[in-house]
Amino acid sequence: MTTNMFCFQCEQTARGTGCTGRAGVCGKADHTALEQDRLTAAMIDLARAIGEDTPTEKEASLLTRGLFTCLTNVNFDDAAIQKTYEEVTDALRARGGIQSEPFEMERLWTAEEDIRSLKSLILLGLRGISAYAYHTEALGCPSEKARAFFPKALRAVGDASATMDDLLPLVMETGQTNLDVMELLDRAHNETFGAPEPAVVSLTIEKGPFIVVSGHDLHDLKLLLEQTTGKGINVYTHGEMLPAHGYPGLRKYPHLKGNFGTAWQNQQKEFANIPAPILFTTNCLMPVKDSYADRVYTTGVVGFPGLVHIGEDRDFTPVIEKALELGGYTGDRVMTGINGGTTVMTGFAHKTVLAAADRVISAVKNGDIRHIFLVGGCDGAKPGRNYYTEFVKQSPGNTLILTLACGKYRFNDLDLGTIGGLPRIMDMGQCNDAYSAIKVALALAEALECGVNDLPLTLVLSWYEQKAVAILLTLLSLGIKNILIGPSLPAFVSPNILDFLVKNYGLSPVTTPDANLARILA
Repeated sequence: MTTNMFCFQCEQTARGTGCTGRAGVCGKADHTALEQDRLTAAMIDLARAIGEDTPTEKEASLLTRGLFTCLTNVNFDDAAIQKTYEEVTDALRARGGIQSEPFEMERLWTAEEDIRSLKSLILLGLRGISAYAYHTEALGCPSEKARAFFPKALRAVGDASATMDDLLPLVMETGQTNLDVMELLDRAHNETFGAPEPAVVSLTIEKGPFIVVSGHDLHDLKLLLEQTTGKGINVYTHGEMLPAHGYPGLRKYPHLKGNFGTAWQNQQKEFANIPAPILFTTNCLMPVKDSYADRVYTTGVVGFPGLVHIGEDRDFTPVIEKALELGGYTGDRVMTGINGGTTVMTGFAHKTVLAAADRVISAVKNGDIRHIFLVGGCDGAKPGRNYYTEFVKQSPGNTLILTLACGKYRFNDLDLGTIGGLPRIMDMGQCNDAYSAIKVALALAEALECGVNDLPLTLVLSWYEQKAVAILLTLLSLGIKNILIGPSLPAFVSPNILDFLVKNYGLSPVTTPDANLARILA
């Protein structure tokens, strides 16, 4: 196995080609990257051993967890990754061991450029799907389609004889599998916590003990809310947990007070010396600074050396005790948004938007709504992301802005007014709630008796990590065209594969807000 780090899975990868030094741009050390490569290679070997068989429940759950462990900003703890690796090798031995030469990740990184590109799209798409599949498992409804697809796709990644004709259909199948998982997760969230409803969320942190919850796991948030009931501790969401305020089953807890801070890349500044503990439930953890390391807790697949990890029993007693010990702020503290706003809205999932479909359709037909933009995806620290703020600011007053994922923190505190009684900015939820946007688009196309690509609708996406890759593959697998993506193109997409996506799907990079708006609205 290679002793050199290579990683190009995130948007901020070094020099736009790949991180190869002592640490990745995300803060992942070279030895941690190699541990994740070793784990991935072991999962490919396990998938080969499973062959055409149906994976056992244990194997399927292990592949889901192992893939999620390798997603950007999830696990920086070599010991935790090593433990998962040992579980995979145990499962491999139970299958009779490796029947051929063990797979080494260097064979993927050094493969012919276009083959490497397609295999990377599949592998990184799998890592994105695994995050959503992990949540469905936590809610007791695993995706059987994903469980069957993971070994099949991993075998293809490890197949030295796989051709472009073999891999292109698997890239599209990766997108279709993600759609199945997102639909299942949407249903599980709605059945467990109720259908999201529009909610105004305060950015003011009230005095007294509090806990900040980051990540994406609504189930973990519910367990924490139950365990903090009656203890005089307020709970605030952070990052992708903001949409939790739209769910009736979570909003019913009066101590779920509001939202702390902005998107994930600002946490090292926003968490400095915070007088409260922070619980990370999934990805979006950055290397933890000394100024707040004693108050960060992890759970699930999240890991970082030296932090207290809450185990499978989800007993949050250490977090609760730390909140009471630190005591919170002595007075109210306003944490304004990027543009100075003191509140934001969320809860405009597909059921809410489709309930107003008649108004939207009527407004489109009579010209009150000229165009609908879906401006969403991951936020990040790389220069150029102010494009999304300026795009929304410059959008005409007769256009509607749908948004989702943490990219919305660039503009979700702007007051853009209303159209026909609807706010011009409507937050549809987390990144996994891209299913809501898809469902709305398909319903509008049906109501207007046209194809999705004929709608006055443009997708303007920002990406950072592998869940965004999975969502993009889903959109492409549905035949959705003319998507704008930025702030830069993925390093793992070769020129030939990019040319294929441009010619067949009209995929294009963002340029400037005024140029893109002029072209779209022309």
